[in-house]
Amino acid sequence: MSVRPPDYRTRLLAGIDEVDAAQWDALLPSDPPPFVRHAFLSALESTGCVGPGTGWTPCHLALFGADGRLAGATPLYRKTHSWGEYVFDWAWADAYERHGLRYFPKLLGAIPFTPVTGPRLLGRDADTRRAVAEALLAQARASRLSSLHVLFPDEAESALLAQAGCLVRQAVQFHWHNHGYRSFDDFLAALAQPKRKKIRAERRKVAEQGIGLSRLAGSEISDAHWRFFDRCYQSTYQAHGSSPYLNLAFFQTLGRVMPEALVMVLAERDGEPIAASLLMRNRDRLYGRYWGAVAPAPFLHFECAYYQAIEAAIELGISVIEGGAQGEHKMARGFLPVATRSAHWLREPAFADAVERFLAREGSMVDAYLDELNERSPFGRAGNPPDSAA
Repeated sequence: MSVRPPDYRTRLLAGIDEVDAAQWDALLPSDPPPFVRHAFLSALESTGCVGPGTGWTPCHLALFGADGRLAGATPLYRKTHSWGEYVFDWAWADAYERHGLRYFPKLLGAIPFTPVTGPRLLGRDADTRRAVAEALLAQARASRLSSLHVLFPDEAESALLAQAGCLVRQAVQFHWHNHGYRSFDDFLAALAQPKRKKIRAERRKVAEQGIGLSRLAGSEISDAHWRFFDRCYQSTYQAHGSSPYLNLAFFQTLGRVMPEALVMVLAERDGEPIAASLLMRNRDRLYGRYWGAVAPAPFLHFECAYYQAIEAAIELGISVIEGGAQGEHKMARGFLPVATRSAHWLREPAFADAVERFLAREGSMVDAYLDELNERSPFGRAGNPPDSAA
């Protein structure tokens, strides 16, 4: 059912390619995360990572102005499960089922398989973004679905969604911040001595195994590299007994349509590749995304996923590395806790009240957890990173 907020015509898109890429990208802020770009969302759909048979049915919300041009939007999916989201609502789904109610399908405003904070309410100005939030809630209410969930919006968008009728949930990730470091050793010097010693030992043990590391950017990543990386990616899921979300065609498509956003770390031993990780970037941030290995090697995960990323950020002058979901172990490697958010609307009033009470309790625990983590900073100098490494 289509819902029309004031001054806009609202439409649900069965695929991102139903709108012009330039018009979609024009709604994004300056230097957006690569994942919300039209090219990334289109790559997911064109390679079958989302769509029929995946439980992710695109139904992107689009607002058009009187001139017929795209004025606002949000990436939106009809979900029949909760896999690939990184904000866990399994207990909510179970409670629905125990009371004879259907939780699935549900509406999900998110970037599939991507726990990265970024714009979700797309529009050129605050008024348009507010209209997108209101249209999104209106669409959820007009549907017959159980709930709406918007994952990893930024703080301002969370406030708009709350004003529109959502409950806001808080969680924790770990990000690395560049305080003007001149080199990796300069970064190490800012850490407390035990952390510094541990990192040096881990890197030394990787080198002692005869493993060499290289970083490839953009067009330097060949088709052979993508094929090897896909083997590594697949092996990570196989090791955990689960099915991978992405496929080789998706990675190859990324390499073709947005090479400027890609950095691949390659680990080799005796001239043969044994592991790889994929980072994505914009001008200011580096995003750790995927990792895998085809041969065991102690400490290689830390080298490929964290230390190479830190070296790359320092060399490129990038301010922040987002290391992905969860992972308190990242603190020992210089990553610090930050709050992330999600927004939720549930149709059933009794369940909405129960979730609201749960989120209040959970939010207090998350605040306490953040305070505890901040007291355990890995940095020296009274537990804080330097204002400048100079």
